[in-house]
Amino acid sequence: MTSLDELQGLAAELAAELRPHALAVDAGVVPDIPALDVIRDIATPPEFRASDLPKCAETYTETCLARTAANIELSRGDAGVLNICRAPSLAGLAVDALGSPAQQEAFYRVLADERPWTFFGMTEPGCGSDATAMETRLDKDFRLHGGKKYVANAARGGIGVVFARTGPTPLSIRAVVVRNPSPGYTGRPLTMFGLRGAALGEMTFDGVELSREALLGAHLPASRRGLWGAARTFNVMRLQIGAQALGVALAISDYVHALRPQWNTLMTSRLEAARELLLDCAHDVDNNPDDRRAPSIGKLHATNLAVETARWAESALEPGALLDHPLLEKWCRDVHAFEFMDGTSTVQRLTIGTGHDDN
Repeated sequence: MTSLDELQGLAAELAAELRPHALAVDAGVVPDIPALDVIRDIATPPEFRASDLPKCAETYTETCLARTAANIELSRGDAGVLNICRAPSLAGLAVDALGSPAQQEAFYRVLADERPWTFFGMTEPGCGSDATAMETRLDKDFRLHGGKKYVANAARGGIGVVFARTGPTPLSIRAVVVRNPSPGYTGRPLTMFGLRGAALGEMTFDGVELSREALLGAHLPASRRGLWGAARTFNVMRLQIGAQALGVALAISDYVHALRPQWNTLMTSRLEAARELLLDCAHDVDNNPDDRRAPSIGKLHATNLAVETARWAESALEPGALLDHPLLEKWCRDVHAFEFMDGTSTVQRLTIGTGHDDN
């Protein structure tokens, strides 16, 4: 058995501990789940982990392939519960890509000592995910002005990464580490239809004062400091969203086939084929981290198939079945969230066709 197989097996075991809490998290409860502490440690660099982990877990932070394989299985337990994990998440990926060793040490030390939720602020109310049109700015006095929307943990997060302008050109878009609470920072939760564990919200910055050490990428060449430097991070992020979508779709398929064990449907084969596609795309990212087509292909297919799986479940069972099966009903709501994360399907198609996107 390979280390990847072992990691997938560990993720499946942890997923079984997440699922019993799915409806509680959907109702707004944040339970104490020991499995989430393990998942947090798996996603954290070894020197900042709170406990010893199986050797296979060390591969999670090493490759996009390992992250993708594990997140499919974890989300098959429940993606909503997975999203209440106080892990480095997208902010951690950005700090890994753009932060100096000292900045990485400071960021992960906060996570180790305080165990906050993290946030990643890119999307804005007026321009969506078109990063080149963002209006949030960092002035010459290192004060942050503007706002972000549809950000996970915007209200409850304690530390995260926010992208802002320092000038008019795309090269002037930079990433900064922001703490909450801070004077001038306001985070508000949004009402959510699905995937409520992600706690999407909006944040506003009214002159939030930052230190120079908060600006990521100063040690890098100008072309690698901002959006271009984070491009590889976006590629990894995109496939993790696809992995979560596919995990929920697999959970829906499992549930329906448990209700109808005599069925042998094509949906099972299609979902397994989608898993192989996602893993192939993740392998491509590991070998060619600057190519944006592979992660867009993977995310586009996985999110579209997840929505199709939910519609299949709704039509395959008797009328009103979702009322009798609240967990299945929740998953059929959750799958719609992934379409809007890190670029809609239209953005993915543009990326596949042109090789670049708004990010």
